[in-house]
Amino acid sequence: MNAPAILSPALDRDSAAALFDLPRMASECRIVVAMSGGVDSSVVAALAAASGAETIGITLQLYDYGAATGRKGACCAGDDIRDARNVADNLGFAHYVFDHESAFREDVVERFADEYLAGRTPVPCIRCNMGPKFTDLLAMARELGADCLATGHYVRRTIGAAGPELHRAIDPARDQSYFLYGTTEAQLDFLRFPLGGLEKPEVRRLAAAAGLRNAAKPDSQDICFVPDGNYAGIVEKLRPEGARPGAVVHARTGATLGTHKGVIHFTVGQRRGLDIGGQPEPLYVVGIDAGTAEVRVGPKTMLAVSAARLIETNRIGPLANEPLTAKVRSLSKPVPVTLEGALGDGAPVTIRFAAPEYGVAPGQAAVLYAGDRVIGGGWIEGTERAG
Repeated sequence: MNAPAILSPALDRDSAAALFDLPRMASECRIVVAMSGGVDSSVVAALAAASGAETIGITLQLYDYGAATGRKGACCAGDDIRDARNVADNLGFAHYVFDHESAFREDVVERFADEYLAGRTPVPCIRCNMGPKFTDLLAMARELGADCLATGHYVRRTIGAAGPELHRAIDPARDQSYFLYGTTEAQLDFLRFPLGGLEKPEVRRLAAAAGLRNAAKPDSQDICFVPDGNYAGIVEKLRPEGARPGAVVHARTGATLGTHKGVIHFTVGQRRGLDIGGQPEPLYVVGIDAGTAEVRVGPKTMLAVSAARLIETNRIGPLANEPLTAKVRSLSKPVPVTLEGALGDGAPVTIRFAAPEYGVAPGQAAVLYAGDRVIGGGWIEGTERAG
């Protein structure tokens, strides 16, 4: 049994245990924590240990930093794993590392490259949550006899009339609900998100109080396997044909305005990097034809869409009898929408925007909310232009 780790005078054993909604007394439970080596998951591990429950840490080795960037040395397979192991050692619980690099490459990285090659804008973090992080980690946690799997995501799990619900985090600047819309009801029943009700400064204070050496570790800002932010470089390495040059064409007039070095460098809504100066008005990418390697540009008005078609949809809990909003990008604000079709079970649906929405890119996800509750969402397959 783990010795309790009291993180602060305000957080006693019972308070820590309450964050995990355990089915029995904490001393009779086992919590498996997904540990990335960052401060967030490390604090979750410390909270689990503080609860008095038996705690086990699991880290998935998903990619080789050196292979991803062309540099020597490994990051995720090195520094981050060492940080996770150090936390486990200091708090006195078991920690295991599982090599999922091959599965991650096939399910996430290769698909990421294929999406860009097809002229779409992927969200690999959602694919990872749908696959290696939740599907595989949940299976491991169950095999270890866990009562729950806890992660460092900033979302809230609450119990509603129909069962567990997924809600936005208290801290809007940290909310990660957009990336978790694909969580199934069965998964949500087993998952716990202890940080959803905390703001980031409090999490760092808890890390410092627990003596975690990564308490001041910077947050990751990029996709994990693209730490330098050069998405096109990764795609070109995996799919060299993505660097095929093509024409930049005005979507309204059909005039060729210039050339480009590959569709993998562009996404719908993009303005910079077009290299077509001297135009009478600012131009944006309004469409990409991957087959002809044509990048179509136009004024901002051509980005306005009235609806988006979603595929592979997921629903969490019942639909709400209240107005719905949708986020069509991770950093966008939810906007009012109406839903056409039966959301969930992979069925296609259409969402209609109450006002024209701009920069809606195929390949991104659209996530539906009823207030703070995540209703579900799907992948944007196409759009309907406004007007």
